[in-house]
Amino acid sequence: MAVRAAVLPAIGAPLEITGVELPDPGPGQVRVRLAAAGVCHSDLSLSNGTMRVPAPAVLGHEGAGTVVSVGEGVTHVSPGDGVVLNWAPSCGSCHACTLGEVWLCANALNGAAAVYARTTGGTDLHPGLNVAAFAEETVVAASCVLPLPEGIPLVDAALLGCAVLTGYGAVHHAARVQPGETVAVFGAGGVGLATLQSARVAGASRIIAVDVSPAKEELARAAGATDYVLASDSTSREIRALTGKQGVDVAVECAGRAVSIRAAWDSTRRGGRTTVVGIGGKDQEVTFNALEIFHWGRTLSGCVYGNTDPARDLPVLAEHVRAGRLDLSALVTERITLEGIPAAFDAMLAGKGGRALVVF
Repeated sequence: MAVRAAVLPAIGAPLEITGVELPDPGPGQVRVRLAAAGVCHSDLSLSNGTMRVPAPAVLGHEGAGTVVSVGEGVTHVSPGDGVVLNWAPSCGSCHACTLGEVWLCANALNGAAAVYARTTGGTDLHPGLNVAAFAEETVVAASCVLPLPEGIPLVDAALLGCAVLTGYGAVHHAARVQPGETVAVFGAGGVGLATLQSARVAGASRIIAVDVSPAKEELARAAGATDYVLASDSTSREIRALTGKQGVDVAVECAGRAVSIRAAWDSTRRGGRTTVVGIGGKDQEVTFNALEIFHWGRTLSGCVYGNTDPARDLPVLAEHVRAGRLDLSALVTERITLEGIPAAFDAMLAGKGGRALVVF
């Protein structure tokens, strides 16, 4: 029986809702019925070619659902189990994995090049970022599913697969925010809101949200922002004014734009840390001069998937959710159907924040 999916027929083309024929899970595979999938800016980056993906493809990499069936050799989940999808499973044997840096696994996205299903018309399909979550059901490698932590609603758990892991990891693993430090978060979309919540969990004394849209202030403050700054040419000066003319200890950039990366750097105190989470295009070039790098003594670092190990960090996030320190529902600004994904892409392009959640 065919399932419905949002198919990207070619890079730059609009998504098409169509039927997809899924095979039975083979050895080491799992078939999952999706409960929900988050619409992430990375999906937009895949569709427009900012990030490379074989096409035609079913996108969607942030999701949760219920196991329908398992292939030979799968023992860590069974039919009926709730699971969270892991779009970047580590191989455990490449150089990065042997160093414990599983978020940089050289083989994590190998599955995206495979043909995992076909349309009802017979066209081969690739699984976006491994998991093809923009579909009623999917078939994935067993390494792409993690057991749903106890006490977490299945629909809300979809956000744990990317936005929350990334925001939490950016704060706790990449930037290593300490209690009492000041933090600025550039971009108040889904990842940015998760980053704000995580800065609050870390005990930051002042949390400054920065965005181009005044409409996001309420969301940002609900997530933990103590201050809200509209992005402009004077952003760094405003942040310095809020921090005794010093700048913040940590700035986290979640938009992937050259202008906001530069503003985050300029807003960081001497000796502070600037962490870039946002995925920008090759045309987004950021420049620094040699003297300022020496003088300011700041650290500028990239951050991939929050520098997280999902198997290790998912139970930690679940405990924060159960304790009320992380609010998954506060990250969702709209609940949509498959047909609503193109409009959600348009909203992201327009700078509207939060996270659209596809509920099946």
